[in-house]
Order: sequence, then C-alpha cells, then structure tokens
Amino acid sequence: MKIGIDAFGCDHGRSGFGSYILSLVHNLPDSGFDVELFGPELDRYTYTSGVDNVTYSGISIPDNFFAERLWHTAGFPSFVRKQKYNAILFPAGIRLLPFSFTVPSAVLVQDILSNAYRNTDDELMDGYLKSRLKKASCIIAASRCIRDDLINMKIPESRIRVIHHGIDTDLFYPRLQPEGEAVLIHPFSIRRPYILYASRIAYPSKNHVELIKAFTLFKEKTGAPHRLVLAGADGLNAEVVHREVLKSSVSSDILLTGYFPHQSLPELYSAADACVVPSSVEGVGIPVLEAMACGVPVACARAGALPEIAGDCAVFFDHSSPAEIAGAIEKVVRLPGVDNTAFRNDLIAKGLSWSKNYSWKHSAEETLDCLVSIV
Repeated sequence: MKIGIDAFGCDHGRSGFGSYILSLVHNLPDSGFDVELFGPELDRYTYTSGVDNVTYSGISIPDNFFAERLWHTAGFPSFVRKQKYNAILFPAGIRLLPFSFTVPSAVLVQDILSNAYRNTDDELMDGYLKSRLKKASCIIAASRCIRDDLINMKIPESRIRVIHHGIDTDLFYPRLQPEGEAVLIHPFSIRRPYILYASRIAYPSKNHVELIKAFTLFKEKTGAPHRLVLAGADGLNAEVVHREVLKSSVSSDILLTGYFPHQSLPELYSAADACVVPSSVEGVGIPVLEAMACGVPVACARAGALPEIAGDCAVFFDHSSPAEIAGAIEKVVRLPGVDNTAFRNDLIAKGLSWSKNYSWKHSAEETLDCLVSIV
C-alpha cells in the first residue's frame, strides 16, 4: 500500500499546516506501508530530514499559491496515476484540493470553516472548494468543535473523524529559568516578566487588538512590570495590529517578534509568567497545550475549540471584552503584594496533567488507521 501526503500550501513548514506535517511524519509508526510526501521541490528536506520511513517527491513549479492551485487542477491527476497512490492525505484543508479525487482521499480540517469563509471575497472559489470537501472519502476534524461545524455544513457525520493534534513532549516541557531580568532566546533578549501570545498576527480573527487594549488596561490599573510578547509572523491585516500597538499608552512594553522558530518556542513559553490566547476562531488550540506542557498558567477565550482543548485547566474570558481579558490576566500573573501562588500552582499542575492526553504518536497512529480504512 502506498500513501501520499500533499505538502503544498504548507508555507514551507512555517505555518500550522507545516508544523502538522513535521509532527505527523516524525511520529508515523513503522507500518510496512510506503509513505511519500509530494510538494514543492524547495521542501525536499523540510519535512523528511532524519526520517527514514518517509520519502519525498518534489515538483518544480513557481513558488506561489496561484501556481499551486493550477497544478492541483491540471497536473495532479497524471501525477497521482504515475505515483500509484492508494490513498492521499490533504493536510492544508480546503486551501488546495484537486478538481477530482482520483483515489480515496482524506482532508484534514484545522479551521472552523463557517468563520474562516464568512467574509470571503472569493465566493465562487469558496463554493467550489466546499463542494470538493464534500466529495472526499473522509474528513479528519482536528476537534469536536470543527466536527460540529462541518455537520452544520451538511457533511454527513459518518464521514467525519475527530483526531486531535498532539504535542511534542520531548520539546515542550517545564524548564528551570535562570535568575535575571532577561531571557536569551536567539535572536532575542526578552525582559521578564512577560505575558505571551504565540500566534500568526492576523486581524480580526486572532483578537490581537482586544488583547493589546486589555494589556493596556492591566498595566494602567496595576502598574505591573510585565511586557506583552506577540510571537508570530504577519498575516492578514497585520498592519491593523501594528497600529494598535503604536496607539497604546504602554507601547514600549509590547514586543512583536515576527516569525518565531518552532524549536525555540518551548524556551519562550517556559520563561513567560502566563500565556493568553484570545482568538475567537481557534479550531485546534495547540498554543494552549504547548503552554500547559511547559508549566505555564493559561487564560483563553471562551470560544471556538478552546474550551474543549483547555478543559478546566485555564481561566476563561469573553474574547470581545478587553476589560474581561485584563481581569483574567490579573488572575494568572504574579503581582507585587498579591499572593495567588496556590491558584497559579493548581492551574499549572492541572495543565501539565491535562496536556499529557495529547500525543503525536497517538494522532499519527489514528491518522494512518483512517487512511487505511478508506482504501
């Protein structure tokens, strides 16, 4: 049996889609099946370095989304016939799908599609891609929240399988922090204490603006020494977030790092005083679990998949209310003259225990089982 995994549309490993492929291929069991990634020639060693049981087939096309979409329409059928795949996994969801599934196919959906495409300016393409989604053999939903959203889109529940993402506990675990005001994380020296939000900078979906307003309220009320670190590459409408930072009365205490290497994130989490996730459209919520696994208390929005992913191990807030977000921050950080040590320690202990439920090894095994079942 030969399984193909589509690596197009995954931003050369620098996005959530890319991180998913990296984690999946590094945790696939030795099943005896042939597993092959196919995608940009540029990514020949992006995902498979150090992996012996997964091969890569590179395709030389221009490095842009239009060319990738065109290839999936015109070049995909002959490529699949040549490679003789028995099943294919599409990790980039409905961003890139072929005109016709010529072999049994599973599509991974990591977004709450009703939110992601509510304000689309490409309604024709949106409708086309959703129709392709309904033709897939199986849809892998990264959370029950996404499953319910797909059911509302009239996709039969029998064709949806919920497989939660895992976290790499060899990478994400509590680290003892050296004494001192700054933590050195290449290429940054970040002054502590700080509050962290690790996510692509996008407006309005990720709610950075509400968090910046909340942080400003928090600082003005408490006079706390904390900084706000926003770690992520610029995405859609990022300039709105940048303008909001400049407007803040505490802008000098807000740091936008730009793209932050995944392998350095554990150090960034571990040195944080708290992690805050205000996104209202999270379908996966991995930053919540990564922070918990690093022993950091979490506050997050009462929206999307976050209540499902965080369980009872976080402080929740209304993502649209800066005042409520500010109150949640005040609960989870350490403040001079405020003894919330017991509360923080309880939150940390529960988060550490809860995060162990999410294993990439288990996720990879379930995904492989799903692909075998559709053949």
